[in-house]
Amino acid sequence: MFDYASAFSRNIGWLRPEEQQCLREKRVAIAGMGGVGGAHLLTLTRLGVGRFSVADFDTFEIHNFNRQMGATLSSVGKPKVEVLHQLAQDINPELAVRVFPEGVTADNLDAFLEGVDLYVDGLDFFAFSARQRTFEACAQRNIPVITAAPLGMGAAVLNFMPGGISFEDYFCWGQKASDEAKALKFLLGLAPGRLHFDYLVEASSVNLREKRGPSTVMACQLCAGMAATEALKILLGRGKVWAAPYSYQFDAYHTRLVRCWRPGGNRHFLQRIALRIAERRLRKLSDLG
Repeated sequence: MFDYASAFSRNIGWLRPEEQQCLREKRVAIAGMGGVGGAHLLTLTRLGVGRFSVADFDTFEIHNFNRQMGATLSSVGKPKVEVLHQLAQDINPELAVRVFPEGVTADNLDAFLEGVDLYVDGLDFFAFSARQRTFEACAQRNIPVITAAPLGMGAAVLNFMPGGISFEDYFCWGQKASDEAKALKFLLGLAPGRLHFDYLVEASSVNLREKRGPSTVMACQLCAGMAATEALKILLGRGKVWAAPYSYQFDAYHTRLVRCWRPGGNRHFLQRIALRIAERRLRKLSDLG
Protein backbone atom coordinates (compact mmCIF):
# COMPACT_ATOMS: atom_id res chain seq x y z
CA MET A 1 0.00 0.00 0.00
CA PHE A 2 1.43 3.39 -1.04
CA ASP A 3 1.95 6.02 1.62
CA TYR A 4 3.32 9.43 0.62
CA ALA A 5 5.01 10.16 3.96
CA SER A 6 6.79 6.80 3.96
CA ALA A 7 7.74 6.94 0.28
CA PHE A 8 9.56 10.24 0.67
CA SER A 9 10.62 9.96 4.31
CA ARG A 10 14.31 9.83 3.38
CA ASN A 11 14.04 13.37 2.01
CA ILE A 12 13.37 14.58 5.55
CA GLY A 13 16.48 16.07 7.06
CA TRP A 14 17.35 17.93 3.90
CA LEU A 15 13.68 18.94 3.85
CA ARG A 16 11.45 19.77 6.79
CA PRO A 17 8.20 17.73 6.97
CA GLU A 18 6.15 20.84 6.20
CA GLU A 19 8.34 21.57 3.16
CA GLN A 20 7.77 18.05 1.88
CA GLN A 21 4.03 18.59 2.16
CA CYS A 22 4.40 21.90 0.35
CA LEU A 23 6.09 20.16 -2.60
CA ARG A 24 3.24 17.67 -2.65
CA GLU A 25 0.87 20.52 -3.57
CA LYS A 26 3.06 22.15 -6.22
CA ARG A 27 2.50 21.82 -9.97
CA VAL A 28 5.49 21.71 -12.31
CA ALA A 29 5.11 21.87 -16.08
CA ILE A 30 7.65 20.07 -18.27
CA ALA A 31 7.57 20.28 -22.06
CA GLY A 32 9.54 17.47 -23.68
CA MET A 33 9.96 13.97 -22.28
CA GLY A 34 13.23 13.14 -24.00
CA GLY A 35 16.79 13.16 -22.69
CA VAL A 36 16.37 15.80 -20.01
CA GLY A 37 12.59 16.10 -19.77
CA GLY A 38 12.00 12.50 -18.74
CA ALA A 39 14.80 12.70 -16.19
CA HIS A 40 13.30 15.94 -14.83
CA LEU A 41 9.91 14.27 -14.35
CA LEU A 42 11.23 11.22 -12.52
CA THR A 43 13.67 13.22 -10.38
CA LEU A 44 11.03 15.74 -9.31
CA THR A 45 8.59 12.89 -8.66
CA ARG A 46 11.13 11.29 -6.29
CA LEU A 47 11.61 14.68 -4.66
CA GLY A 48 7.90 14.54 -3.81
CA VAL A 49 6.38 17.07 -6.20
CA GLY A 50 2.76 15.98 -6.48
CA ARG A 51 1.39 17.65 -9.61
CA PHE A 52 2.65 17.89 -13.17
CA SER A 53 1.69 19.06 -16.63
CA VAL A 54 3.73 17.13 -19.22
CA ALA A 55 3.86 17.46 -23.00
CA ASP A 56 5.51 15.54 -25.83
CA PHE A 57 4.36 14.36 -29.27
CA ASP A 58 7.28 12.01 -29.99
CA THR A 59 7.74 8.23 -29.68
CA PHE A 60 10.76 6.29 -28.46
CA GLU A 61 13.30 5.08 -31.02
CA ILE A 62 16.39 2.94 -30.63
CA HIS A 63 18.75 5.91 -31.03
CA ASN A 64 17.29 7.27 -27.75
CA PHE A 65 18.80 4.38 -25.76
CA ASN A 66 22.05 6.12 -24.87
CA ARG A 67 20.44 8.79 -22.69
CA GLN A 68 16.64 8.87 -22.38
CA MET A 69 14.70 7.69 -19.35
CA GLY A 70 12.09 5.17 -20.49
CA ALA A 71 13.90 4.22 -23.69
CA THR A 72 13.93 0.40 -23.74
CA LEU A 73 13.18 -2.34 -26.24
CA SER A 74 9.66 -2.65 -24.83
CA SER A 75 8.99 1.08 -25.29
CA VAL A 76 10.19 1.48 -28.89
CA GLY A 77 7.39 3.05 -30.92
CA LYS A 78 5.43 4.07 -27.83
CA PRO A 79 4.64 7.72 -26.98
CA LYS A 80 7.28 9.13 -24.67
CA VAL A 81 4.75 11.06 -22.63
CA GLU A 82 2.72 7.91 -21.91
CA VAL A 83 5.76 5.83 -20.95
CA LEU A 84 7.14 8.51 -18.62
CA HIS A 85 3.73 9.18 -17.13
CA GLN A 86 3.44 5.50 -16.24
CA LEU A 87 6.95 5.40 -14.75
CA ALA A 88 6.15 8.45 -12.60
CA GLN A 89 2.83 6.96 -11.48
CA ASP A 90 4.67 3.77 -10.47
CA ILE A 91 6.74 5.93 -8.11
CA ASN A 92 3.78 7.92 -6.78
CA PRO A 93 0.33 6.63 -7.78
CA GLU A 94 -1.24 9.71 -6.18
CA LEU A 95 0.29 12.06 -8.74
CA ALA A 96 -2.04 14.53 -10.43
CA VAL A 97 -0.75 14.65 -14.01
CA ARG A 98 -2.14 16.51 -16.99
CA VAL A 99 -0.85 14.91 -20.18
CA PHE A 100 -0.52 16.76 -23.50
CA PRO A 101 0.30 14.10 -26.13
CA GLU A 102 0.32 16.64 -28.95
CA GLY A 103 3.26 18.46 -27.36
CA VAL A 104 3.12 22.08 -26.29
CA THR A 105 1.46 24.19 -28.99
CA ALA A 106 0.00 27.65 -29.45
CA ASP A 107 -3.46 26.12 -29.04
CA ASN A 108 -2.86 24.33 -25.72
CA LEU A 109 -0.34 26.64 -24.03
CA ASP A 110 -2.95 28.23 -21.76
CA ALA A 111 -4.14 24.84 -20.55
CA PHE A 112 -0.58 23.55 -20.22
CA LEU A 113 0.42 26.44 -17.92
CA GLU A 114 -2.81 26.66 -15.94
CA GLY A 115 -2.11 26.61 -12.19
CA VAL A 116 1.62 25.99 -12.75
CA ASP A 117 4.14 27.04 -10.08
CA LEU A 118 7.25 26.37 -12.15
CA TYR A 119 8.15 25.49 -15.74
CA VAL A 120 11.15 23.22 -16.41
CA ASP A 121 12.33 23.25 -20.01
CA GLY A 122 12.78 19.78 -21.48
CA LEU A 123 12.26 20.66 -25.13
CA ASP A 124 14.59 19.39 -27.83
CA PHE A 125 17.55 21.72 -28.31
CA PHE A 126 16.32 22.66 -31.78
CA ALA A 127 12.64 23.31 -30.85
CA PHE A 128 13.12 27.04 -31.32
CA SER A 129 9.54 28.21 -31.97
CA ALA A 130 8.03 26.15 -29.16
CA ARG A 131 10.73 27.32 -26.75
CA GLN A 132 10.28 31.01 -27.60
CA ARG A 133 6.52 30.75 -27.30
CA THR A 134 6.60 28.88 -24.00
CA PHE A 135 9.17 31.13 -22.33
CA GLU A 136 7.23 34.23 -23.41
CA ALA A 137 3.99 32.78 -22.01
CA CYS A 138 5.69 32.00 -18.70
CA ALA A 139 7.03 35.56 -18.47
CA GLN A 140 3.54 36.94 -19.08
CA ARG A 141 2.16 34.73 -16.29
CA ASN A 142 5.04 35.37 -13.83
CA ILE A 143 5.97 31.67 -13.86
CA PRO A 144 9.63 30.96 -12.99
CA VAL A 145 11.53 28.95 -15.59
CA ILE A 146 14.51 26.60 -15.33
CA THR A 147 16.41 25.46 -18.40
CA ALA A 148 19.20 22.92 -17.95
CA ALA A 149 21.25 21.95 -20.98
CA PRO A 150 23.20 18.67 -21.33
CA LEU A 151 26.57 19.68 -22.73
CA GLY A 152 29.33 17.14 -23.25
CA MET A 153 29.64 15.32 -19.93
CA GLY A 154 28.22 18.15 -17.88
CA ALA A 155 25.29 20.53 -17.61
CA ALA A 156 24.55 24.25 -17.72
CA VAL A 157 21.67 25.89 -15.84
CA LEU A 158 19.82 29.16 -16.35
CA ASN A 159 16.92 30.41 -14.23
CA PHE A 160 14.49 33.03 -15.53
CA MET A 161 12.59 34.63 -12.68
CA PRO A 162 9.54 36.93 -12.77
CA GLY A 163 10.62 40.53 -13.14
CA GLY A 164 14.10 39.59 -14.34
CA ILE A 165 15.69 39.56 -17.78
CA SER A 166 13.56 37.72 -20.32
CA PHE A 167 14.53 34.79 -22.52
CA GLU A 168 14.53 36.99 -25.62
CA ASP A 169 16.51 39.82 -24.01
CA TYR A 170 19.11 37.30 -22.85
CA PHE A 171 19.48 35.09 -25.94
CA CYS A 172 18.73 37.85 -28.51
CA TRP A 173 17.17 35.52 -31.06
CA GLY A 174 14.89 38.02 -32.77
CA GLN A 175 12.29 37.01 -35.32
CA LYS A 176 14.42 36.80 -38.48
CA ALA A 177 17.46 34.83 -37.30
CA SER A 178 18.11 31.49 -39.00
CA ASP A 179 17.77 28.29 -37.01
CA GLU A 180 21.54 27.86 -37.20
CA ALA A 181 22.06 31.32 -35.68
CA LYS A 182 19.52 30.60 -32.95
CA ALA A 183 21.22 27.31 -32.14
CA LEU A 184 24.60 29.00 -31.77
CA LYS A 185 23.22 31.83 -29.61
CA PHE A 186 21.37 29.30 -27.46
CA LEU A 187 24.48 27.17 -27.00
CA LEU A 188 26.75 30.09 -26.11
CA GLY A 189 24.14 31.78 -23.94
CA LEU A 190 23.56 28.65 -21.92
CA ALA A 191 27.23 28.04 -21.25
CA PRO A 192 29.38 31.17 -21.47
CA GLY A 193 32.14 29.23 -19.68
CA ARG A 194 32.37 26.78 -22.62
CA LEU A 195 33.86 24.04 -20.42
CA HIS A 196 32.81 21.29 -22.83
CA PHE A 197 34.32 22.71 -26.02
CA ASP A 198 37.77 21.12 -25.89
CA TYR A 199 37.09 17.38 -25.58
CA LEU A 200 34.90 16.71 -28.60
CA VAL A 201 36.74 13.84 -30.33
CA GLU A 202 34.52 13.33 -33.38
CA ALA A 203 34.06 16.73 -35.00
CA SER A 204 31.74 15.48 -37.74
CA SER A 205 29.07 14.63 -35.13
CA VAL A 206 28.16 18.33 -34.82
CA ASN A 207 26.21 20.11 -37.52
CA LEU A 208 23.82 22.85 -36.40
CA ARG A 209 22.56 23.35 -39.94
CA GLU A 210 21.37 19.74 -39.99
CA LYS A 211 20.19 19.97 -36.36
CA ARG A 212 22.32 17.19 -34.99
CA GLY A 213 24.91 16.74 -32.26
CA PRO A 214 26.20 14.12 -29.77
CA SER A 215 24.82 13.48 -26.29
CA THR A 216 25.59 11.53 -23.10
CA VAL A 217 23.49 10.06 -20.32
CA MET A 218 25.82 11.64 -17.75
CA ALA A 219 24.91 15.10 -18.97
CA CYS A 220 21.16 14.38 -18.89
CA GLN A 221 21.28 13.03 -15.36
CA LEU A 222 23.39 15.95 -14.15
CA CYS A 223 20.82 18.29 -15.70
CA ALA A 224 18.04 16.61 -13.74
CA GLY A 225 19.87 16.82 -10.42
CA MET A 226 20.91 20.43 -10.88
CA ALA A 227 17.49 21.55 -12.12
CA ALA A 228 15.70 19.73 -9.29
CA THR A 229 17.88 21.55 -6.77
CA GLU A 230 16.94 24.88 -8.35
CA ALA A 231 13.29 23.78 -8.37
CA LEU A 232 13.43 23.00 -4.64
CA LYS A 233 14.79 26.48 -3.89
CA ILE A 234 12.26 28.23 -6.11
CA LEU A 235 9.21 26.24 -4.99
CA LEU A 236 10.07 26.49 -1.29
CA GLY A 237 11.52 30.00 -1.37
CA ARG A 238 14.64 28.68 0.28
CA GLY A 239 18.25 29.44 -0.62
CA LYS A 240 19.70 31.88 -3.15
CA VAL A 241 18.52 31.53 -6.71
CA TRP A 242 21.04 32.86 -9.23
CA ALA A 243 18.83 34.09 -12.06
CA ALA A 244 19.77 35.22 -15.56
CA PRO A 245 21.95 37.01 -16.53
CA TYR A 246 23.80 34.63 -14.15
CA SER A 247 24.32 31.08 -15.33
CA TYR A 248 26.39 28.18 -14.10
CA GLN A 249 27.96 25.14 -15.70
CA PHE A 250 29.40 22.01 -14.13
CA ASP A 251 31.57 19.77 -16.27
CA ALA A 252 32.25 16.33 -14.80
CA TYR A 253 34.92 15.53 -17.39
CA HIS A 254 37.05 18.44 -16.20
CA THR A 255 35.59 18.39 -12.65
CA ARG A 256 35.07 22.13 -12.95
CA LEU A 257 32.27 24.50 -11.96
CA VAL A 258 31.94 28.04 -13.27
CA ARG A 259 29.32 30.72 -12.67
CA CYS A 260 29.11 33.47 -15.26
CA TRP A 261 27.48 36.89 -15.29
CA ARG A 262 26.54 38.25 -18.69
CA PRO A 263 24.46 41.45 -18.32
CA GLY A 264 22.70 41.92 -21.63
CA GLY A 265 23.06 38.22 -22.37
CA ASN A 266 24.40 37.64 -25.87
CA ARG A 267 24.78 41.41 -26.33
CA HIS A 268 27.62 41.37 -23.78
CA PHE A 269 30.97 42.07 -25.45
CA LEU A 270 32.46 38.76 -24.26
CA GLN A 271 29.53 36.90 -25.77
CA ARG A 272 29.88 38.73 -29.08
CA ILE A 273 33.53 37.72 -29.23
CA ALA A 274 32.69 34.11 -28.29
CA LEU A 275 29.97 33.98 -30.94
CA ARG A 276 32.37 35.08 -33.66
CA ILE A 277 34.92 32.46 -32.60
CA ALA A 278 32.25 29.74 -32.38
CA GLU A 279 30.87 30.66 -35.80
CA ARG A 280 34.28 30.09 -37.37
CA ARG A 281 34.79 26.82 -35.49
CA LEU A 282 31.35 25.45 -36.32
CA ARG A 283 31.80 26.41 -39.96
CA LYS A 284 34.86 24.16 -40.01
CA LEU A 285 32.96 21.37 -38.24
CA SER A 286 30.11 21.66 -40.76
CA ASP A 287 32.61 21.38 -43.61
CA LEU A 288 33.98 18.21 -42.03
CA GLY A 289 30.46 16.84 -41.54
